Amino acid sequence: MKNKKTLVLGASLNPERYSFKALQKLTENKIPTRAFGLKNGVVFGVTIDSEKKSYKEIDTVTLYLNPKRQKEYYEYIVSLKPKRVIFNPGTENVEFVKLLKSHHINSEEACTLVLLATNQY
Repeated sequence: MKNKKTLVLGASLNPERYSFKALQKLTENKIPTRAFGLKNGVVFGVTIDSEKKSYKEIDTVTLYLNPKRQKEYYEYIVSLKPKRVIFNPGTENVEFVKLLKSHHINSEEACTLVLLATNQY
C-alpha cells in the first residue's frame, strides 16, 4: 500500500466529513497522501491545498465531490495520470467514468474507508 500515493480531492478540515476521516486512515496506513480542498490547512500532517498542483506519481485519486462539482476537475485529474479514481458514495458519475476510460484510467465505485479497513486498498 505504501506506494499508492493518493490525492484526496474534496478534502475538508471538518472532522465530521468523510474526506477528513479518509485523510486520517490513509496517514495511519502510511500511504503518501496529498489533499485538495476549498480551504487551506493541515490535517494529520497532510497539507490541504486550495490551488491545483501538478502532483507527481499519483496512483489514486479518491473523490469527495458531487458529480456537478467534479466537472471543473475533469481535465486536472486526467492530467495527473493516476492509475485509478475512486468514486466514494455520492460521487458516482457515469460521464466522468467514460472520460477516464478513454484515457486508460481505471475507476471504481467504492468507499476508501472500507477499502482501507478490509485491506483491499
